Amino acid sequence: MNPQKRYEIFSRLRDHIKAPRSELEYRSNFELLIAVLLSAQATDVSVNKATMKLYPVANTPEKMLALGEAGIRQYIKTIGLFNTKAKNIIATCQILIEQYGSQVPEDRAALEKLPGVGRKTANVVLNVAFGHPTIAVDTHIFRVSNRTGIAPGKDVLVVEKKLLKFVPDEFKLDAHHWLILHGRYTCIARKPRCGSCVIEDLCEFKQKNIE
Repeated sequence: MNPQKRYEIFSRLRDHIKAPRSELEYRSNFELLIAVLLSAQATDVSVNKATMKLYPVANTPEKMLALGEAGIRQYIKTIGLFNTKAKNIIATCQILIEQYGSQVPEDRAALEKLPGVGRKTANVVLNVAFGHPTIAVDTHIFRVSNRTGIAPGKDVLVVEKKLLKFVPDEFKLDAHHWLILHGRYTCIARKPRCGSCVIEDLCEFKQKNIE
């Protein structure tokens, strides 16, 4: 795919999705971190339902730690892998209190050392909380990048590196949101809605579903 086509794709996505933002609900960097940690192999809707009840009770590392692993489990038991996630949240809160003054660090290496926080989660936090032009590649972005030809790759890291290389600088800050929302609502997995897609004529997918 040539640079001109990529530029037009992101220009159209920007016009179509005016104010892109995470669909996770949060009011602080800490709440965002926990929500993203919980979202692994879970939907944003399921995470929001759990945190809507959890955050009024515990929305700081200290309060979360006081709640305890068993207490956290009661709030997140509807989310996949909740036992492991509760354990990781407690360990993460301990590190934030002991090493970072209860603040979420603005540093990739530090974030990736937190239990349950991988590269994708770190990218989301750096982008959404701190405004870094990072691109977190989840299943939606991986699919859209490969299907459209924007940044094809065999694994998420390859796709991420290609996106960072090929996405024009003016779009990088919001590229993560545009791609994930496009993948979630238009370029869906089983039956992409090509007929109502704003970039259909630019997309290089050979098996388009035009209705």
